[in-house]
Amino acid sequence: MCMKFSKKLALFILIVDMFLTFSGVGLVVPIMPHYLKSFGAAGQALGFIIAIMSLGQFIFSPVAGNLSDRHGRKNLIVFGLLINGLSQITMGLSTELWMLYLSRFFTGVGSAFIIPPVMAYAADISSKEERGKVMGWIGAAISLGFMIGPGIGGFLSNVSIHFPFYFAGSVTIAAGILSFLILPAVKPVITEISTKGDNLIKQMTRSFKTSYFVLLIVVFVFSFGIANYQSTLTMYLTYHFNYTPSDIAIVMTFAGFIGVIVQGFVINKLFTMFGEMKIILFSLLVAAISLYGLLFVSNYFLIIFVTTVFSTATTLIRPAVNTLISKTAGREQGFAAGMNNAYMSLGSMIGPALAGTLFDWHMSLPFTFGAIILLSCFFLAYRWAKKAAANQQLPSS
Repeated sequence: MCMKFSKKLALFILIVDMFLTFSGVGLVVPIMPHYLKSFGAAGQALGFIIAIMSLGQFIFSPVAGNLSDRHGRKNLIVFGLLINGLSQITMGLSTELWMLYLSRFFTGVGSAFIIPPVMAYAADISSKEERGKVMGWIGAAISLGFMIGPGIGGFLSNVSIHFPFYFAGSVTIAAGILSFLILPAVKPVITEISTKGDNLIKQMTRSFKTSYFVLLIVVFVFSFGIANYQSTLTMYLTYHFNYTPSDIAIVMTFAGFIGVIVQGFVINKLFTMFGEMKIILFSLLVAAISLYGLLFVSNYFLIIFVTTVFSTATTLIRPAVNTLISKTAGREQGFAAGMNNAYMSLGSMIGPALAGTLFDWHMSLPFTFGAIILLSCFFLAYRWAKKAAANQQLPSS
């Protein structure tokens, strides 16, 4: 009974951590175009700010994943939350563009010490049968944070353009303190191979030999396409339609609402009925079509509809991929989660940098290119799924 309560408490804290972390990240999204104007910067700068955060995640995610396998999850999660929160406060205090870049890099470092250990912790305390549901709940917490965050950010920007950064940082630090005081410690998952302490290059090379390598490629390509949307939507709505931070906040908040409901209450049933791979394929196709479709709508409510379709599709992909990788990883949950986040960060790092440059050339280019990338990801995943099904290598749902 005590063990059951402890697991429920741990899962609750993990969900709170992910929700507060990503609401803090999402909170600054609608104000960034206007904030960058005060630095005399535009699309390319926003792309690099998002990319440099992903660079921090890419470098440190494998390290965090391996350390969590060897030393446990809790301390790394607390450390990541504190670093993340402090970096966001520093971002609000920045007076030069290079300070924004440096602060955002450390936001990525903090995220690297949060996401893989949280995913690995969730895998530790759940059975394979529960894994899809647990990943769905964590995914819902991420989506809910992104959904509520921009709305809060748009509202708080009425106080001052800097205030949302201070609020986001304070909330994230509070999450770190809460985790330190309440989150139960779990026994480290130690494997012979995970204790080697390989560097980043060796870990990336090692990932090529894993049974879930193609899924990591899907994570990379998917993240690359999504980053085009995330890094340019606010700029597109600001410059093409002259939307205010409050307008953008409403679009992003509404768009995330259905995705949260699906992740929290429907996704496990979808996994059971169709399997994770079919959900991934269908969602990739819908995401590609809706991303390109944004270029052909101008009515406010149609924009909300298309972004809602896109958001719902993309919120299904991440927990489906996370579940498949987790089911395949066995005892190396920390390493697998670290590699998952590293490939996601690599895609998120390259995508925004390119998208910002494409946006400065022409506003429509990031959406067109992102749709092509997502379609490519669909065909890659479809080919692997057919091959894996023929060889009976796909994990059972």
